[in-house]
Amino acid sequence: MSNDHRSIRLGRLGPDEVGRRIVGDPARVGRVLELGVGPHRNALVPASLGVKAIAVDPDASKITDLRERAAQLDAVVECHHAELGDLGFAISSSVDLVIADGTLDDHDDLSRVLRQVHRVLRAGRALVIATVHPMAGVTSTDPSSGRVAVPYGQAGRTISDWFDALRRANFDVDLVREFGVGPQQPVPHSMVIRAHKLGD
Repeated sequence: MSNDHRSIRLGRLGPDEVGRRIVGDPARVGRVLELGVGPHRNALVPASLGVKAIAVDPDASKITDLRERAAQLDAVVECHHAELGDLGFAISSSVDLVIADGTLDDHDDLSRVLRQVHRVLRAGRALVIATVHPMAGVTSTDPSSGRVAVPYGQAGRTISDWFDALRRANFDVDLVREFGVGPQQPVPHSMVIRAHKLGD
């Protein structure tokens, strides 16, 4: 997937679904950190507007790709090839928005990552997480098709897992949005969580 570099996009959602009501105006939100380079390369949006943008990813090829795309836009993204929990390059309380676009779904040490995000965020500022909805992978046993049940919680973190992890890291969840339900889709495919840093 690509980005039009004017709007933040998350997961399978269009820019209108995410919009400024969740993320805020990229031109005014302040310093942005993309936590793992997602498919839409969201760091390019603030960077193309002249806003300070930072990106970190453990995959060197994603960092290289992001640098090349930023150069094509004549924009600057401060890129770091590092694990998502290794944010030592960022000064404490120096970031205004952190976006994790599908990059925390299966992360082994979520608590460490959230502690580091809490450290680098300014007080009261937001972490926005886009993830596969916890119900999306749930299935029931169907002998006719050979499908075996995948109970809730085995297909990824549950909603309560996300809330508990954020609470333990001293974040306050103020918004949850679920997307994807329709005539052919009985359960949501995506979930967006916004949480604000509590304390200093």
